[in-house]
Amino acid sequence: MVLKQIYNTDNKDQLLINLPESFRKKKRILVVIDDSVDSKTEKMERMKMATKDPLFIADIESVTDDFRNIDSDIQ
Repeated sequence: MVLKQIYNTDNKDQLLINLPESFRKKKRILVVIDDSVDSKTEKMERMKMATKDPLFIADIESVTDDFRNIDSDIQ
């Protein structure tokens, strides 16, 4: 059985996990600590900020113009 659950640490140094009933009689359990939830949240926030960044918008417009020219050459 696999259980995936996100726990809030509240910036503390310890995390106490109450095992579900199906895990309580097991001798060994694999625990993986992964901060990808925070990484993904941070990346999404940066992507939102990019939509308002003038340099990023200019780059996107430049690429769009380049492809627009390529598309018109094909037709």
